[in-house]
Amino acid sequence: MTRIPIPTRPRMRARAARRALLCAALLAVTVQATATAPAFAGGPGRHAASDCVRTEGPLHGEAREVLDITRKAKAELHLKSVELKVTRHGREVLTDALGESMTGVPARPDMHFRAGSVAFSYVGTALLQLVEEGKVGLDDTVERWLPTLPKANRITLRMLATNTTGLHDYVTDPAFLAELEAHPFRQWTPKQLLAYPYSHPFWYEPGTNWSYSHANYVLLIQALEKITGTRIDKFLRERVTGPLGLDNTRNNFTPDIPRPVLHAFTSERGLYEESTFWNPSWTTAPGAVITTHICDLARSAQAIGSGELLSRRSYRTLIDPGTVGLGHATATCPATICLKQTEAKHFGLGVIVINGWVLQNPSFSGYAAIQAYLPSDGLAIAVDATKTKDTPDGNMAEVIARRIAAALAPQTPLAID
Repeated sequence: MTRIPIPTRPRMRARAARRALLCAALLAVTVQATATAPAFAGGPGRHAASDCVRTEGPLHGEAREVLDITRKAKAELHLKSVELKVTRHGREVLTDALGESMTGVPARPDMHFRAGSVAFSYVGTALLQLVEEGKVGLDDTVERWLPTLPKANRITLRMLATNTTGLHDYVTDPAFLAELEAHPFRQWTPKQLLAYPYSHPFWYEPGTNWSYSHANYVLLIQALEKITGTRIDKFLRERVTGPLGLDNTRNNFTPDIPRPVLHAFTSERGLYEESTFWNPSWTTAPGAVITTHICDLARSAQAIGSGELLSRRSYRTLIDPGTVGLGHATATCPATICLKQTEAKHFGLGVIVINGWVLQNPSFSGYAAIQAYLPSDGLAIAVDATKTKDTPDGNMAEVIARRIAAALAPQTPLAID
């Protein structure tokens, strides 16, 4: 789920940690993800991989403008591939794929890629559904479901979902980074991941500040499985991806990716190498490690960003769960960790809110993506990008989405940086 690279030399590891903190600072929270589970058969908006194809015919107006922006960005940013889909009020503006998956293999819109922290938006939405049904309360403490969690009697479901527990993030721990760098194919268990934050004191008392930690969603997923008695992949398929017809958004418990695959490459370990099948088990809890394709990602952007599966009250909580005003440096938590949450930029309940845009933006192991939705314009932007050896650091899918947003919604910048 994160967007940090895992380089080889000590200097590069330090850069990786700094990038992870910067991602949090920009609320660019991202993770991992792989997946294959049985496709959900039914529900509105259902479509098969073969339905995700390039926009046909001569392009005019917004479609031509978006394609020109994307082509220019791909060249300037030295990207290997870019996949994108833009819709307005649910109607297609443009679907396309540029570049190559592998040498001599053209990228196609129906190719699957890792979607990392997009799963967090599904977890947040499903949690709010349980609250609507009276099965749990957001401010219920979690000791009954997570008895081994330190301070469990003071940590609530809301705190886990909004990153206000004070737990350290294992993704910024130098010991974890060194192990991940050395063994990118390692299969991680939640217990192994949680050992890293548990080895540190809390940054602050739960609920009093804000800091991003992957550990929060590992724990929240464990709690949801105990609350519902349902494995998280099945729970999210029943509650979110199935009803939305996201047939190509799936979990798997191995590093495999459903075919056709968009391959990824990275220089994170100091040499340019293929990273498609690096093990994404470190990114979050088993069952929530997902893959998708660009058409599902655009549908996801619209549905999650508009609160399609929630009541109006729950949707307001999704985008403003009480984080605004939190985030400040203390004697124990530097400003680079405890980041200020403002009305313009804050972490919601599994989503990021920036100038009214509702988004998630995973970036790791050579994959970079973003789903972003602007409710005021009904505008959904989905972009995925892969790298060449000359691609700059950072989430380049964000850069492209920002340029598209500037053209189609100039009054509301997608100002992630």
